[in-house]
Amino acid sequence: MRYEMLGTLQIRGDDGRRVAVAPGNAEKLLAVLLLRKGQVVSYDQLADEIWDDAPPRSALAALHVYISQLRKTLGTLLTGGPAASNPIETRPPGYLLRLRQDDEVDMDDFQHRVGRGRDALAAGRCEEASQRLGEALDLWREPVLGHRHAGRVLAGFLAWAEEARLECLELKMESEMALGRHHALVAPLRRLVIEHPLRETLHRQLMLALYRADRQGDALKAYHQATEALDRELGLAPGRALREMYRAIVSAEAPPPEPHSPLLPASTTLLPKDSPWALHPTRNPS
Repeated sequence: MRYEMLGTLQIRGDDGRRVAVAPGNAEKLLAVLLLRKGQVVSYDQLADEIWDDAPPRSALAALHVYISQLRKTLGTLLTGGPAASNPIETRPPGYLLRLRQDDEVDMDDFQHRVGRGRDALAAGRCEEASQRLGEALDLWREPVLGHRHAGRVLAGFLAWAEEARLECLELKMESEMALGRHHALVAPLRRLVIEHPLRETLHRQLMLALYRADRQGDALKAYHQATEALDRELGLAPGRALREMYRAIVSAEAPPPEPHSPLLPASTTLLPKDSPWALHPTRNPS
């Protein structure tokens, strides 16, 4: 069975059938259980996540209903049908989602592919890096979980997921740059800096792509546009990497792409075990 979180929540069964989990509280509940797979999530933690720390009096009964619905959906997708052992287990003081040996989660697949791409880029294997990073990006079906209203845990996951996707995009652009595909990168980088005007890495990549496409004037214009955006939105000057790229272009000494150098920030793609949005240790319901 494969759980797909990088878009609307879907489950692909043992027989290849794909079922979308209906938007709503059941979807949120399954998403939290997936994020904490293999761990008990208490009733009150789930209630707080679904109802924003203000659960109704009927919260416990409603949770039982949602769990029953999810178990029924999962049961129809398992080899052996509803009679098979269900992945959602009741474990006081809550529930636990247990993955079988062959079960997959697309979020884990994404992180694995990004890690392989980053390692390949650091080792100078740029073609391999581009392929692995492209495979990671292909797993996304935006918006993640439909970008629905989310509690603290899911909101934190959504923020992490967007950051991880953008970092993967930046790594992909870096690998393509190292392969000399500067002309082809200009258009997608222009779109990206419009969508994410505060991502200095994207601005730097656009400047370098323009410069290596023999468009030095446009590269300098891109720097000034980045400067204006940062000042207008944050009241900040460009960071060191962006300033150094500007000086290198002005002096006609823009550096060649160096995939082995730390051009990008440290990875944020690995889902942290002790992330600030992780659930607190389980506690008995009051």
